[in-house]
Amino acid sequence: QVQLVESGGGLVQSGGSLRLSCAASGRTFSRDYAGWFRQAPGKEREFVGHIRWSSRTTVYADSVKGRFTISGDNAKNTVYLQMNGLKLEDTAVYYCATRTPGSTYDNWGQGTQVTVSS
Repeated sequence: QVQLVESGGGLVQSGGSLRLSCAASGRTFSRDYAGWFRQAPGKEREFVGHIRWSSRTTVYADSVKGRFTISGDNAKNTVYLQMNGLKLEDTAVYYCATRTPGSTYDNWGQGTQVTVSS
């Protein structure tokens, strides 16, 4: 089982940037999809985007497309979520998760808080 640890969250002003990291230990991402999700207070968790590790193919939710970028580093076994042009509505706890092809996301990190202020 891959153990996932997110970091990089914090407080940022509207329009600013943050980069979240998701470090994996236990085994590599090699066959996995690594996804980012977020959950705002009082709302359900929502999909932000994912990267297919083998091909580096990415998919994004419409709400973040053009502002967020997911990338990966083999050497560090880490997935990144670069967030630019942050908006108040991006405030949430951000989680990374993994799944193998054809399965659901079943391995989750503990989350990192992102707060965007005006």
